[in-house]
Amino acid sequence: MNANPQIEIEAAEALLDIGVSLPFFKIPFTRKFVRLTMKRPCLGGQIRLARLYLRTGITYEEMLEFSKHEELAYMAVHGRRVSKMVALTICRGAFSTWLFSDLLAWLLRWFVDDEYLRAASMQFLCLLGTKSFMTIIKSISTTNPMRPRLSQRKSEKGS
Repeated sequence: MNANPQIEIEAAEALLDIGVSLPFFKIPFTRKFVRLTMKRPCLGGQIRLARLYLRTGITYEEMLEFSKHEELAYMAVHGRRVSKMVALTICRGAFSTWLFSDLLAWLLRWFVDDEYLRAASMQFLCLLGTKSFMTIIKSISTTNPMRPRLSQRKSEKGS
């Protein structure tokens, strides 16, 4: 059964806008958890997120095929980057990213299970991309003021 790609794109956009809730830590003597919400970062945060992801040197498709041993090795080598990527999706502002993301990444490493961090980072990595910029680039290319218009006649004189 083939799904409409536009519906999948809209579902991804909605999920990124609403966010993904991540259990931070359990409140003692209750069953409640303090939860943090990961949302789509601003462009500066997306650029930093992309840099961190590319430094790992592993693609999303390769991560999907990891065995348990490979998952543990990945988290041992790139655990700090993964927690930093998740922190960038929680602290999304221009100043809060620089001020609090390192502290939040440290807290995430020590208080959140690695399964949640790995699943959350993989969820956001598959949803984030350049699709939203394609329409902007397409509209800019059609309205490029430097491109000659075919409706104008060539004049023998300059402008």
